Amino acid sequence: MSETKPRYKKILLKMSGEVLMGDSLFGIDTKTIEAVAEDIKEVVDHGIELCLVIGGGNIFRGVSLAGKGMDRANADYMGMLATVMNALALQGALEKIGVYTRVQSAIPMEAVCEPYIRRRALRHLEKGRVVIFAAGLGAPFFTTDTPAALRTAEMGCDALFKGTSVDGVYTADPKKDPSAQRYETLSYQEVLAKDLRVMDASAIALMRDNQIPIVVFSIRERGNFFKVLKGQGVFTTIA
Repeated sequence: MSETKPRYKKILLKMSGEVLMGDSLFGIDTKTIEAVAEDIKEVVDHGIELCLVIGGGNIFRGVSLAGKGMDRANADYMGMLATVMNALALQGALEKIGVYTRVQSAIPMEAVCEPYIRRRALRHLEKGRVVIFAAGLGAPFFTTDTPAALRTAEMGCDALFKGTSVDGVYTADPKKDPSAQRYETLSYQEVLAKDLRVMDASAIALMRDNQIPIVVFSIRERGNFFKVLKGQGVFTTIA
């Protein structure tokens, strides 16, 4: 029998920037970001404390440009700024539908958002506000996976939800290999040993050390976020 109540009370949602592109090849698709905002509102309306980390790959990908000769540190800082742009866009979409939202950046830029202050972020969550953490860790050589794991632990979240374009973790890329099988559950060690690349190894290790589960699901399916939060639908749990 499926659960009808949310399984967790406080969660962090990690999304790649590519999710916001929709069917476009670059940038932010308005309809997609509005749909994501509606899904987030559904979760928040049920009393769930929610914070987010969004990547910036839809605007700028530092690793790719570094591979083409750009200084890696500079490229990563540019990628961090892209995550701030995505955070502000999602904040606008959320507040348009009545969801109070705060953006906190690891790189101080008070003119557009708050600096990251842990106690302030916790207070926002207690008041029912959505908190979007931007600019990664404020340091180069990290993807957004590591700050997502770190903020999950710092906020005392019950789980880290990773919203992707596929409905879980597979033995191979299901878009390239039709015979790929989806895992229902995995251990942290299995993810690392099988090199499944769900998240960076440092992020997986951090979640393992703090015994915080990771739930991988498709955020492209409308209404799926809250469904998975109740233990329904299709997803993979890493614990």
